[in-house]
Amino acid sequence: MKPIYRHKAANGVKGLPAIKNIIAVASGKGGVGKSTVALNLACALQQGGAQVGLLDADIYGPSQPHMLGVTIKPNIREDKSIDPIIVHGLQTMSIGYLIDAETPAVWRGPMVSGALQQMLNQTAWQSLDYLIVDLPPGTGDIQLTLAQKIPVCGAVIVTTPQDVALLDVKKAIAMFERVKVPILGVIENMSVHVCHNCGHEDPVFGVDGGVRLAALHGISFLGSLALDRRLCEQGDLGVPMLIAEPQAATSQQFKCIALKAQEQLSIVPRDLNIPISNIVLEET
Repeated sequence: MKPIYRHKAANGVKGLPAIKNIIAVASGKGGVGKSTVALNLACALQQGGAQVGLLDADIYGPSQPHMLGVTIKPNIREDKSIDPIIVHGLQTMSIGYLIDAETPAVWRGPMVSGALQQMLNQTAWQSLDYLIVDLPPGTGDIQLTLAQKIPVCGAVIVTTPQDVALLDVKKAIAMFERVKVPILGVIENMSVHVCHNCGHEDPVFGVDGGVRLAALHGISFLGSLALDRRLCEQGDLGVPMLIAEPQAATSQQFKCIALKAQEQLSIVPRDLNIPISNIVLEET
């Protein structure tokens, strides 16, 4: 396995000793399967030999606890730091671990941004090569906090081929470009529906929308994911598809996408200012 290096964070934000690389997964629009993609991308990196964490940054609607099957509360230490919940080999944290599932987070923007920074900085992450941050939809406080105060190395954009999805995803790309966060590439989710009975492929949301989007903005196209009901089913069961069916075609495609994302991250300059830990892997 190749070593995993630490790469420079955007906007000169100082990196965290325990985390080599922070990668944001964003869409700008809800309903495109971003959280499912973020979770399975994290699993794909972990299965490739990396030490991986997953931070659920959706304060208003955290979905990772459900998709991870986590129903317990994290341990809070005497110094107020929080132990991440380790599940399926991932170090994970979510606001959903800290508040009741049916309790809404009725918070204004500054509180939401503060909660994100607390979850990142007060979680006792252990020697991570990658921390995947599952961002909420939109281009508001959370996204700006990520760009300006969190040492993020790059962003992955998730879309469906549908034009109405692309409208909002273009705004997310423009936001990351404006705040100078490198975009590692575009993932096109729900690209085609494959009939389980006859194998017929039906592009129900259009054709190559993600490919055209990447070409338009001059960024890498990381790959397409078929509309696979098992992704939804496994998410509801709390076992990601990469864990439940690692040899399935969709799981293999996630692994290819993870490799391409790592390749794009390797283009980002390395950060030599923080001592490298003893772990042999690749990140930030």
